[in-house]
Amino acid sequence: MKKIIQITFIALLSLGVVSCSSTDTSESTGEYVDSSVITSKVKAKLASSDKVSALDVKVKTYKSTVQLSGFVDTEEQKYAAETIAKNIKGVQEVENDLVVKN
Repeated sequence: MKKIIQITFIALLSLGVVSCSSTDTSESTGEYVDSSVITSKVKAKLASSDKVSALDVKVKTYKSTVQLSGFVDTEEQKYAAETIAKNIKGVQEVENDLVVKN
């Protein structure tokens, strides 16, 4: 009986470790929190910028990579949004998918 309890405990402990670790397609709990913080910081900087309309730019972060999407009026705004995101602590890469309106 004691052996069954030990095996069960080890199995449950292993599940806990697996559920908190990251995979290629999911973030660990810590990475998810970090991504949320980065997204919030990028959005705040965009909102305080007079060069980019934060309402038109969507921000998503996954494993320290920020994705910008949405629409801007000029190439300068597209570049400004990317620069803002790149200068946030913790950002390793920026995927700039912003589209310049014609």
